Amino acid sequence: MSDGKIRVGIGGWDFEPWRDNFYPHGWPQARELQYASQRLTAIEINSTYYGAQKPATFAKWRQETPDGFVFSLKAIRFATQRRVLADGADSIKRFIESGIAELGDKLGPIVWQLAPTHKFDAADLTAFLELLPAQVDGLKLRHALDVRHDSFRCTEYLALARKFNAATVFTESDDYPPIADVTGDFVYSRIMRTHPDEPLGCKPDVFPALAASAKAWADGGEPDGLPRVDPAADKAAPRDVFVYFISGAKERAPHAAMALRRALGESVKAPDDGA
Repeated sequence: MSDGKIRVGIGGWDFEPWRDNFYPHGWPQARELQYASQRLTAIEINSTYYGAQKPATFAKWRQETPDGFVFSLKAIRFATQRRVLADGADSIKRFIESGIAELGDKLGPIVWQLAPTHKFDAADLTAFLELLPAQVDGLKLRHALDVRHDSFRCTEYLALARKFNAATVFTESDDYPPIADVTGDFVYSRIMRTHPDEPLGCKPDVFPALAASAKAWADGGEPDGLPRVDPAADKAAPRDVFVYFISGAKERAPHAAMALRRALGESVKAPDDGA
């Protein structure tokens, strides 16, 4: 089996404070995705959470980004912001069939973000997971559960997620419970602790540690010292790893993502090196 790939990115690309900060002065707004995708290896799309996008929009995103780049998509809120998740069948179907397949091999994981007040209910979550399709138009789908209530920190939830090969988003945040247990065949992490007074979003010594964790996951292992419910499992097959700098001091997110890429030993285009 090939080695797991590590992709590092941010949430979206259209953010005013990134102009004259991440994007060069005067850079055309219409070419911001092109610029960002030349310096990052993934972007998490948030607009898909709020409303359906057109197939032509997904195709345009695919065409404007380089080979190997990946988009993660936040699933539409009508499918997840419900008291009874299983009632979202129609919303799930409409989202999956909305044209996401136009991304082709640039389609990354789909993130199903539950409400912070939504408590773990094994029967309802099982019914919900049964609704998530394994593929669309011949493309394999990868599903990640962004669970935000502490009741999910239990072995019953982990067993259920593993049964359906659904990854659990490991969130580095002061607001949501961190669950670092691996439940799918890929790892998805959202880092929400960047600081405005740090030029790179985090202190420089943070990035080697983050890189080591990402490499351990990619190699099929599990990093030490993370908050788990279960003990770390034996080494498994290599995995793809997705690390996003989200929220926190959002204005610093692109710089944090590029710093992590450098800590991983990757070459990152200079700011003045065009797109």
